[in-house]
Amino acid sequence: MTRPKILILGAGYGGLITSKSLEKLLKSGEADVTLINKHDYHYLTTQLIKTGAGTAADRQIAISIPELINSDKTHFLKAAVSSVDIENQEVHLEGGNTIPYDYLLIALGFEVDTYGIPGVKENAFQIRSFRSSKAIYHHIIKQFNLYKEDSDPSRLTFVVAGGGFTGIEMLGELADGLPNLCKQYDIPFEKVRIIAVEAAPSVIPFFPKQSIQYATFVLEKRNIELLTGRKMLECTPEKIRLENNIDIPTRTLIWSCGVKGNTIVQNWGLPIEKGKIPVDACLRVKNMNNVFSIGDCSLFMKDEKNALPPTAQVALQQAPICAKNIVATLRGETLKPFEYHHKGSVASIGLMAAVGKVGNFRLSGLFGAFMKQVIEARYLFNLGGPALIIKQHFGVSREPVKVTAKQ
Repeated sequence: MTRPKILILGAGYGGLITSKSLEKLLKSGEADVTLINKHDYHYLTTQLIKTGAGTAADRQIAISIPELINSDKTHFLKAAVSSVDIENQEVHLEGGNTIPYDYLLIALGFEVDTYGIPGVKENAFQIRSFRSSKAIYHHIIKQFNLYKEDSDPSRLTFVVAGGGFTGIEMLGELADGLPNLCKQYDIPFEKVRIIAVEAAPSVIPFFPKQSIQYATFVLEKRNIELLTGRKMLECTPEKIRLENNIDIPTRTLIWSCGVKGNTIVQNWGLPIEKGKIPVDACLRVKNMNNVFSIGDCSLFMKDEKNALPPTAQVALQQAPICAKNIVATLRGETLKPFEYHHKGSVASIGLMAAVGKVGNFRLSGLFGAFMKQVIEARYLFNLGGPALIIKQHFGVSREPVKVTAKQ
């Protein structure tokens, strides 16, 4: 008798944790599980800002997938998905290979939303993957080298668009990392400009007033220029243009203004709403019993009007329930509805400060930074136990991950 085939597309937070959960839930020989990802590493999306600023070793952010899974229970396939044939239950890979499935999980993550602003897609750097974040660091190094040749101040002007969590975290990492590069290249740090551009009246506008004030204080104390209440109109390779004819000469715009579902899923014959795959209460794609979707490419409505946000926290909570429901479907058992419980949010502003809210408690300063580290360590614990935490902090390889500098 042929064993059922479970395919998981994407080894981000949702896909990887689902595969780890299936390893625990499935009986020996009950099903064949295959995890497909275009890279052989899983990257910590919430830590990509460190890759962009060069403040962490590559292998602290990009972790080998074969080292994270049980190869006796999960088969890993390094490949890029080109399309899915829902009718024939097949996944087509780039290069021509076809993989059949009985149960499918689509967890292919997000793309950056540029909101149609001219030049952003072509010229801005994006924090969307390990590869694209590494490209930011390669570019920064290039600008330091070129500044030594032409002394063009725009090369040392680094602009971050977006004052949400990712934006202020990127600003904090730049404030930590750029002084070290200045020493390395013998350039006074006073010549560096770090600028934040946000269309809303303040950074993290969705947070309480006290948190906004604290974040603003920390950023300004670190000599970061805050241009709030200003919309960006255009980006070229040499400058950005804001409202009221404000031009900022810069060779580096880092975009952190929003995300959307992976557009690759829109041509697969799946239902699409608001650019994402709508799922029911049990995380199944609507009107499909054997196809599931979680994370940033799925649309889960928490009420009639509002969808869950595209955050790591959502994907991490969906994954174990999704695994249980895949197994329940396979066994003909009752599925469990997914319920999201927001556990709070914490954003770091460099190594020594953070801002956040957990329940009714507002976090800031060193304690906030400590709690951010606890949250990241908890995820590593779920992935590989105490051994992975120790390895990632003390025994990680310093060899860079080999990727092209292209985005």
